[in-house]
Amino acid sequence: MSVLLEMSMFPTDKNESKSKEVSQVIKVIKDNGFPYQLTAMATIIETTNIKDALALVEKCYEKLEELDCNRVYASLKFDIRKNHENRLENKIKSVEKHIGEVSK
Repeated sequence: MSVLLEMSMFPTDKNESKSKEVSQVIKVIKDNGFPYQLTAMATIIETTNIKDALALVEKCYEKLEELDCNRVYASLKFDIRKNHENRLENKIKSVEKHIGEVSK
């Protein structure tokens, strides 16, 4: 199974720039060892089951709580597909077969 999670999570009660807090959320994702891609608007993470994806979301929230964030905004999207793996890379390769290399 492949669970693709697109997540954006940040505090709304801090400064205009969120990079300090977002970098700590990314560190949680990185330290948990799941493949991920950081984009300007969200982070895409691949896990092998929904339980791991949801546990990771909770860990990210807990990190913001440790940073004394009183209000957190989170946007989550899931694409869950049985009998597939490595879709974080394979979905891009599939598009590239049709149009050539794309910006990553």
